[in-house]
Amino acid sequence: MNLDYVIARARAFARSEEGASAIEYAIVVAMVAVVVVAFITPIGERILAIFDSILNALPAATP
Repeated sequence: MNLDYVIARARAFARSEEGASAIEYAIVVAMVAVVVVAFITPIGERILAIFDSILNALPAATP
């Protein structure tokens, strides 16, 4: 393996766009995950509060 081969392979790797597309998709997926977590957390807390109020409104069961 000579230096010219290594340089040619490095240039080909730098010009390759296949890896760039995969990285772009990974970034988009990460951003979507952040948005989903940001919106689901408050909704989950509201649902939990609703269930708590329903639970408190029901009479206690006696066996």
